[in-house]
Amino acid sequence: MKVDYKVFKNLYQDSVSLMQISAQISKLPGIQQASVVMGTATNLEQLHDVGLGDNISAGPNDLIIAVMGEEDACQEALALAHERLNSKPAQDNNDGVRTPDLVSMEMALEKEPQANLALISVPGDYAAAEAMKALNLGMNVMMFSDNVSVAQEKAIKVHARERNLIVMGPDCGTAIVNGIPLGFANVVNRGAIGVVGASGTGVQEVTCRIDQLGAGISQALGTGGHDLSEEIGGISMLFGLQALAEDEATKVIVLISKPPSKAVAERILEQAQAAGKPVVVNFLGAKSEDITRPNVTAACTLASAADLAVALLNKTPLAQHALQPDAAQIAALEKACLPLPATRQLIRGVFAGGTFCYEAQLLCQQHGFTASSNTPVSGNSKLADIWKSAGHTLIDMGDDDFTRGKPHPMIDPTLRNQRLLAELNDPQTAVVLFDLVLGYGAAEEPAAELLELLAKIDKANAPLLIAHVCGTQADPQQRSRQIDALRAAGVIVADCNAQAATWASIAAQIQVKKNGVSA
Repeated sequence: MKVDYKVFKNLYQDSVSLMQISAQISKLPGIQQASVVMGTATNLEQLHDVGLGDNISAGPNDLIIAVMGEEDACQEALALAHERLNSKPAQDNNDGVRTPDLVSMEMALEKEPQANLALISVPGDYAAAEAMKALNLGMNVMMFSDNVSVAQEKAIKVHARERNLIVMGPDCGTAIVNGIPLGFANVVNRGAIGVVGASGTGVQEVTCRIDQLGAGISQALGTGGHDLSEEIGGISMLFGLQALAEDEATKVIVLISKPPSKAVAERILEQAQAAGKPVVVNFLGAKSEDITRPNVTAACTLASAADLAVALLNKTPLAQHALQPDAAQIAALEKACLPLPATRQLIRGVFAGGTFCYEAQLLCQQHGFTASSNTPVSGNSKLADIWKSAGHTLIDMGDDDFTRGKPHPMIDPTLRNQRLLAELNDPQTAVVLFDLVLGYGAAEEPAAELLELLAKIDKANAPLLIAHVCGTQADPQQRSRQIDALRAAGVIVADCNAQAATWASIAAQIQVKKNGVSA
């Protein structure tokens, strides 16, 4: 195999665009691996670690295309990537004079003085400085960039708070502002429910389900995954909560996060209680009694957060989303398990969404199944080798361990699909649990490649496949089309991630009971 690369001096592209180009050229015949990244020290190290270049001379403002494969295929991949990078036509005004490129936020504001939000997607080493520039210009900030230190995040957010501005991020992958989807977001109806979330896929699950239930979103604000840590103190969530409390278009508020520290949780819940509007809180894995108070309703799952918010909006009776299958669903699971041999006992989860993996681990635990994971919840164990499952295993394929030098599985599901196939071929697997995430930035047809792999397996001897599709009908991939394709291939499709994890656990319990062995 040949390794080749090309460096473009002083050519910047945002990370989502680069991941999409990487995904496209990775699929070319004869290409084993490909990466299109900026030449930061971290990216150069990652290219070295995955075998895509040892002596690449590039600076942080330079763009690198690196490929591994057959010689002719490498040349084709480099040419295609170059074409994609230069595919945007020059913009001319009516006089035929080329409009100068905007090379600073100051220039952008001069052109669009009403703008009040900057989306930052530069390498993490430079993101903090760019965020400070935006804040000093009076703009709110969404930081798609990751690899920003906790000290920098704290400084940026304190600076923003002093100026009555919000910083969404770092590592904020999803937001919907004034109806505009940002990052990995979905096409949802406008409405009266506002969301503040420390999880991108958590926000996607809640906003999509609200849309499916016939309501809509006023604003969906991300905070980044570290915001509710003791060090940061929930600065962005508190700001977002207050902003939604003051927003006339927002009638109900939803807060989403993994459990924060006790002190941070108390500050958030006190402010939620005083918001003057109904607030639904889903701190994944937290006890309901620790959250519930006047004006604040605890949700046990992401799906329930959406259900409760819509019920509060419509002033209908409150109920958590029904996870336990009815008699007909249990009978269907029992029937599906009948052909499974006694050797098939294990749950294997393969997720593109980190929060979906986290929630699934919690629900499997509730049904008596402790598991290994690369991102374990309390009570589960750290997987010794992330490339090899052991016992019940639930994997977050979007974690940094799997995405170094590679596109996120929501953009390019190739690596995720390979892991799914490996779990299907493991004779110990009883059920494979997975997600399919739709929306802007995600793969155009996420089910397509997976179905090609499923067509090659022996379905008579295969484990159960249980999935959920996070998306809406208005998404480019159209949720119903993806669900129909999965069901046609024999996949059991649940309404939400929590239901899928519950069904997977019940299928495993059926196997345990049928074969008389311990979980």
